[in-house]
Amino acid sequence: EEGRGAAMSLPRLAKRLELSASVLLRALSLLGDARIAGRPGPGWVRVWQEEGRWLVALTPAGLLHAGALGAAGEGSP
Repeated sequence: EEGRGAAMSLPRLAKRLELSASVLLRALSLLGDARIAGRPGPGWVRVWQEEGRWLVALTPAGLLHAGALGAAGEGSP
């Protein structure tokens, strides 16, 4: 889908981050748009299932936030 970061399978991302899939899902739930304790998350990631595979991608808001973090870190040692 246009405007979204490239999707990665949840198991691949978990392996790359050296986390279990369940720990990663809990962390991602805080970064998505789910309401937790009555407050919506920032909506930076999207997790969905497609043809039996769990996928994760940055949303446009997540891409903007990641870009802002990268720009803030430019020139830092």
